[in-house]
Amino acid sequence: MIARINQMRDALRFSLRRPRRWTGPLRRVTFARAIQGSNSIEGYNVSIEDAIAAAENDEPALDPNTETWRAILGYRRAMTYVLQIANDPFFSFHEALIKSLHFMMLDYDIAKHPGNWRPGWVAVRNEQSGEVVYEGPDVALVPGLMQELIAALNAADGMPPLIRAAMAHLNLVMIHPFSDGNGRMARCLQSLVLAREKVLEPEFCSIEEYLGANTQAYYNVLAEVGAGSWHPERDAHPWIKFILTAHFHQANTLLRRVERAERVWMELEKVQRQHHLPERMIFALFDAAAGFKVRNPLYRSMADVSLNLASRDLAHLAEIGHLTPHGEKRGRYYVATKPILEIYARERARERRSEEDPFAEVTPLLPGIL
Repeated sequence: MIARINQMRDALRFSLRRPRRWTGPLRRVTFARAIQGSNSIEGYNVSIEDAIAAAENDEPALDPNTETWRAILGYRRAMTYVLQIANDPFFSFHEALIKSLHFMMLDYDIAKHPGNWRPGWVAVRNEQSGEVVYEGPDVALVPGLMQELIAALNAADGMPPLIRAAMAHLNLVMIHPFSDGNGRMARCLQSLVLAREKVLEPEFCSIEEYLGANTQAYYNVLAEVGAGSWHPERDAHPWIKFILTAHFHQANTLLRRVERAERVWMELEKVQRQHHLPERMIFALFDAAAGFKVRNPLYRSMADVSLNLASRDLAHLAEIGHLTPHGEKRGRYYVATKPILEIYARERARERRSEEDPFAEVTPLLPGIL
């Protein structure tokens, strides 16, 4: 299974390292989907446009003073730091790093003890029934258990990186060292372990999008392995199979998106040449074709142009019938017109989606049966 996943990741690495202008927008959206997915598991739900705004440090459509937006920004800060340190040649895991990432995530709520191990008992409750579904180990054990986890992360034990990352995730969740944010921290830690592997660019290592889309299955396997409290003696194979399945499907999704992005970009180049447009305008058309709202701040960041030139570009695309404006002044955004949307829809329809269970046994065919 690991070999199959590594094959797909090698194909992704080859595709992403070729110089293509569309890789920037794809990287940005992939990072945003990871932020969106991980936080949705905790009940902090935002649109993909707001997740992109968080990734780009832009203003959201929702109220920026809400706890949801502060949680999204905190997670973005932590994940941005993970992306920065992933290639540090002098990197090592240590207690201060884990606590610092936690502080970045939860510094908006001091009552949750950001950057500190929990001061006492902690439990996870079913939000609907109030029932305790998991109880963390005794608080006195937390410092020693975290030191053991950090030592394991720094050890050169030859374990496949996918397994090391999965076990780091599982062990942090089960130790539950913080008063709050343990799930987000565990997913962030898994992404950091994967990013350090250097098989893929860090933005494409995460499986948080898949976990966000399969939250109940994620909770179910954690409940199966954890059995309600601290049980390090239990079999972790169900968890490993779940995580490898997540990697398999996430890699398939990314491969489809990479291939689709290239095809859509090529079609938009035809539009650009037909109207004698500057190539930079494809960035606006590319996002709009995917169904995103195009705003001036994000477009000028992608196209590397001034505020006034970005405004003129977007207005011109509206004049020639490729974008439709909505709103006024700072609230203005643009969406694709039908011909541009049809480019994306047509290319997406060409894809063959796979929902196979990667661990399902292949039934051998009998002789003469096709």
